[in-house]
Amino acid sequence: MTSVFINRRFALLLLCLVWVAPLHAASDPFNVEAGVVAPCPQPAAAVVPDSPLELAEVIDLALCHNPQTRAAWASAKVDASLVGVARAAYLPEIDASLSGSRRYSHSDDERDWSRSRTGNLTLSYLLFDFGGRAARLENSRQLLNAAIAHQDVTRQAVFLEAVQAFYQAHATAAAVDAALAAETAAEQSFKAAEARYRAGVATPADRLQAQTAYSQSSLNRIRIQGSFKNAQGTLANVIGLDAQRPVALAPLAAPLVATSNAIPQQFEANLEQAIDAAKRRRPDLAAALARYKAAEAAIDSARSEGLPRLNFSAGPAYTATHLGDDRTRNRSGSLNLTLNIPLFSGFANTYQIRAAQARLEESDAAREKLALQVSLEVWQTWQDLRTASQSLATAANLLASAGASARVTLGRYQSGVGNILDVLNAQSALADAHMQQIQAAYDWHIARALLARALGVLDKDLLDENFAFAPATHTPAALPSRNTP
Repeated sequence: MTSVFINRRFALLLLCLVWVAPLHAASDPFNVEAGVVAPCPQPAAAVVPDSPLELAEVIDLALCHNPQTRAAWASAKVDASLVGVARAAYLPEIDASLSGSRRYSHSDDERDWSRSRTGNLTLSYLLFDFGGRAARLENSRQLLNAAIAHQDVTRQAVFLEAVQAFYQAHATAAAVDAALAAETAAEQSFKAAEARYRAGVATPADRLQAQTAYSQSSLNRIRIQGSFKNAQGTLANVIGLDAQRPVALAPLAAPLVATSNAIPQQFEANLEQAIDAAKRRRPDLAAALARYKAAEAAIDSARSEGLPRLNFSAGPAYTATHLGDDRTRNRSGSLNLTLNIPLFSGFANTYQIRAAQARLEESDAAREKLALQVSLEVWQTWQDLRTASQSLATAANLLASAGASARVTLGRYQSGVGNILDVLNAQSALADAHMQQIQAAYDWHIARALLARALGVLDKDLLDENFAFAPATHTPAALPSRNTP
């Protein structure tokens, strides 16, 4: 019969070790999370704001409460912890083991028993491994740099989503107003045609065409109101709320105008310089570079696996044995120096190195692809902003002329001059002009944000309507660069 026995001193020591371990787990002794920034100082559940929100407030709520930013933060903390794991390899390890046993034996005329207690304390330390620890630490550091850069990528993506959702909500709200105005105009045309029909100066076809146009405008208004509800749900979702919880928005400060400050004349001449600056600033390129450096360190780590390792270990040991009435106690200690030399591993290490080299080539190709994509994004978003600025000015002229035409044709028809087709065509053109102006305004705002992101300068400076893109000198204010941990 065998049973485990541990005396009070051993039990107390074991209890202390169990109590101290969680304290080490909850701390950050290497301060590896210093470069990992939380989405907001005190993350809390998103609440429905009481007052209408400005764009800056929408962006703050999105950056603080959108799950994407919290997920990127948690991912960066994982990589920070792996840096701590790599740094721990430079410190010695201390292990304690405690055991106790009691043995009984019975025979016909004999009864025997024995009891033993054993305790060991071992310190072990890796003295030299031909750069394996350094390579693994560098690999984990670069992966952390990539994770921190990915945080910036995520914040810029959420920033852009907030801008898009804000202006989409405003655009659909304006579209609802335009649709209501078009419906009212169609109703007036229908009433005018009805009055002329009853007076005997219009045909039934005029009345039916006007009624059809009125019904069509009502249908358009219903559809646009549905789009507005969807835009409200999208905005709520971006700032971390359920879609059914509406968010009130403050009106835009001023009507949109295509100012020359938005796209300076020298920008196109300095486009190559702007692309070079974007490649230096873009956080996704910084992440790609960090992953490339991590892949370089992974090659050194793989190579070190096939090299010798020199280990040191030392520690005391205690054994107490009771055999019947005899008691024996033994205290001992040991010092060990061990050289491990890998001789043959079935070519496993060879293929580990080849795999690490292939991953380096893969990350280099991904980095080059992303650099080309950055140049294309800068070029395309610059052209889109030029187009949006020109469209905004033209849409304003189109709306003015369409409005004048609709008023004249309706007045002529009410006066008995002209026909209903002219009125309906003019009103349809006016409704289209309203929608085109709304779309042009939305496109202009989004094109500015997309160009800022392509240049790597997407921050709150963009909220200034007079913000001028200066790719060679502008430095992001809301998304500062971070030091390598």
